Amino acid sequence: MKRSVIDILDLSTEEIEELIATAQDIIERPAGYARACAGKKLATLFFEPSTRTRLSFEAAMYELGGNVLSVTDAATSSASKGESVADTARTVSCYADIIAMRHPKEGAALVAANAASIPVINAGDGGHCHPTQTMADLLTIRREKGAFSGLTIGLCGDLKFGRTVHSLINAMARYPDNRFVLISPEELKLPSYVKKDVLRERGIPYDQTTDLEAALPRLDVLYMTRVQRERFFNEEDYLRLKDSYILDAAKLRAAKKDLCVMHPLPRVNEIAADVDADPRACYFKQVLNGKYMRMALIMKLLKEAAQ
Repeated sequence: MKRSVIDILDLSTEEIEELIATAQDIIERPAGYARACAGKKLATLFFEPSTRTRLSFEAAMYELGGNVLSVTDAATSSASKGESVADTARTVSCYADIIAMRHPKEGAALVAANAASIPVINAGDGGHCHPTQTMADLLTIRREKGAFSGLTIGLCGDLKFGRTVHSLINAMARYPDNRFVLISPEELKLPSYVKKDVLRERGIPYDQTTDLEAALPRLDVLYMTRVQRERFFNEEDYLRLKDSYILDAAKLRAAKKDLCVMHPLPRVNEIAADVDADPRACYFKQVLNGKYMRMALIMKLLKEAAQ
């Protein structure tokens, strides 16, 4: 039965645990998965620039013994001729067994999933969500903190357009006794619908602040994000806000010794290079964890499609 993953909420908490267990087994026994997807093809359709996510999906499929068909630029695809997302998905379904798709328009992945005859994984749709980045985040939190509950999670930077932020809040809101600290300029605050439909609806405590340094000492997890030039219509607004927060080694002195510092990458200026050597810096661990979780998800969806 064909199944797609467009939002992190498409996966139950039980399925998240299953995927984490698979990912951890892959880490321990990579050779055992070297032929898991032999004869299968992943199509990576990336209509928006990407380095980590696209290469992570492709590395995941190759390490499972499968093959990859890749579109890395809308200008080189039939989208440049006006082909619809639905028609692209139907066409690619004739060539591949599973699709990973990134698109600048919110909802594009859902359109593709509804049209395709093979599973579709949302690799980021505009400012909406990015479920496999959240899977990477969850594996990182589990490996670094040991649990998904009882955490104070700081989210800093672009909370308005940050699809990784929206997905992570949705995921972590399902676990008990978590608290969120929302750190952003006024112009980039978390959308009211996320606060209303996710946080208030579930009675989850949260604070809003513009002050990163004041929030740091009480955080268990700090999720930094860049201010995204591509989401702005006005260059002046971007330039005014882009360096709102810069985490450096000096600021980290006030943080907990076991703080987990995360970032979906790419970073620009929001985490200084002098943080990289700090044992609390987990953002490059996230990159590797993303590959393992994508391997687990690809296997799961292909197995279900074959049933």
